[in-house]
Amino acid sequence: MGAELVFCVRLLDKTFGAQGYSNIALDRALRDSDLNPQQKSRVSALYYGVIERLPELDYVLSRYSKKPPEKLDPTVRNLLRCGVYQLAHMRIPDNAAVNECVNACKKLRYTSASGFVNAVLRGFVRDGKQIPAPKDPALRRQVQYCAPDWLIKQLSSEYGESVMDALLTDALGRPPVTLRRNPLAGDEPAFLRAMGEISVEKHPLLPDCYRVQGGDVTRTDAFAQGMFHVQDLASQLCCLALDPQPGDTVLDLCAAPGGKSFTLAELMEDRGQLYAFDLHTNRVKLIAQGAQRLHLQCVHAQTGDASIHNPELPQADRVLCDVPCSGLGVIRRKPEIKYKDPAVFAGLPPVQAKILENAARYVKPGGYLVYSTCTLSRAENDGVVDGFLQQHPEFEGVSFLETLGEPFGNWKVTLHPGCFGSDGFFMAKLKRAR
Repeated sequence: MGAELVFCVRLLDKTFGAQGYSNIALDRALRDSDLNPQQKSRVSALYYGVIERLPELDYVLSRYSKKPPEKLDPTVRNLLRCGVYQLAHMRIPDNAAVNECVNACKKLRYTSASGFVNAVLRGFVRDGKQIPAPKDPALRRQVQYCAPDWLIKQLSSEYGESVMDALLTDALGRPPVTLRRNPLAGDEPAFLRAMGEISVEKHPLLPDCYRVQGGDVTRTDAFAQGMFHVQDLASQLCCLALDPQPGDTVLDLCAAPGGKSFTLAELMEDRGQLYAFDLHTNRVKLIAQGAQRLHLQCVHAQTGDASIHNPELPQADRVLCDVPCSGLGVIRRKPEIKYKDPAVFAGLPPVQAKILENAARYVKPGGYLVYSTCTLSRAENDGVVDGFLQQHPEFEGVSFLETLGEPFGNWKVTLHPGCFGSDGFFMAKLKRAR
C-alpha cells in the first residue's frame, strides 16, 4: 500500500489546492499512472474515503495533535487523514498502516514530520481507534454525518430530520456503476457476451439499464463496439420523461459529457435531429466522440451558451434543460461538494432561471420541455420552475412515467439518493400549449 498511499496524498494535495472535482482529478491521475488495476482500486477507495469523511478525520486529528488540523502543513495533514482512515475504515493491520505513513514522510520529503505522524497515529491506535461523540451538539452531528453544519441544517429544514439522516448516510456509500445499453447496436445476449468477465445485473426498473461490478467497463468489447454508455439511472429516467420520438427535433442545451444526448438519440432510433450544446469546446468534443463510438448519426454537437438565444436554431419538439447546479444529489460521486462555500450556490437560481427562459423560446406549440438538476436544493428546483410557470401561462406542467409508480405520475419529481439506487435528481416536465 506504500506506493498507493504516496500517490493518494499527492492527489489529495492537488485536489484541495485546485478545488476541482474529485472524480475528474482521480480519473485523470489514474489514467496517467503506472499503477496496476488492484493498486488503482485501493487508491480510489482511500482517496474517496478521505474526502467523504473529512470532518470525522479532522476531529480525530484534533484529539491527538497539539496543533489544530487547519494549522498543519497541508501534505502532512493529508497523510494523517489517510492514516486515520486506513486505521478506522480499511482492513489494514495497525502496525502496517502506521509504518506506511511514517515511511511515506521520507518519500514525500517530509522526513522531519515522521515522529509527529507516528505519535498521532499510535495515539489513536492506543485508544482502541475509538471516535467518541463530541460534546458540542453541532460538532457531534458534523462528525456523525461527515458534513458541514450548513448542509445538515438545509436538508433538515427542507426535507425533515429522517430524510436528512437517510440522505447524508447514503452519501457516505460508494455509488453503483450503471450502464445504458444501446439497443441499436445489438440485442441483449450479444451485449452480455461482449461484457466478458464483468458482472452485469439488469435493473428491475428499466429494460436497458444495468448495474455492473468487477472491472473497467471501458476495456470491454462491448464498449469498443458502442453497445453501451455509462449513465446513472436518474439520468436515464430524465430522458424517458422527455420521451422523444423518432423523427423529432430535439435540443439538449447543457449536454456534456453527452450521456443524456446519447440516450435521447437511442430513444429516437437515431432518426431526426438532436442538437447537443456545451459552452466549452473540449467538452463538445467529448459529446462528438461519444456519439461516434455509439454510431449515432443524429447527434450534432455544437458549442453554445445555453443562456443566450440562438435565432438560427429550429423550433423543437422536445427540449432538455439540464442546468448547472450545486450537485447536492451526487455527493457520493463528488464528496468535495459538501465543503464548498454555500454562498457560491446562492447565485445559481438566477442563472438557472435564465437558461430555462431561453430554453422555452425553442419549444414549438404542443412541444415539451424538461427542466432537470442533480441537486436537492428546493431553491434551484421547485423555486426556479414554479417561478417560470407564474410568468409563462402558455406552459403547463404535465405528468410523466406514471407506469413506474411513486414518486412518478406527477409533473415534477424529486429522486432522493438511494431511491431505486439512483443519484439524487429533480425533473419537471412542461408542455407549451400555444
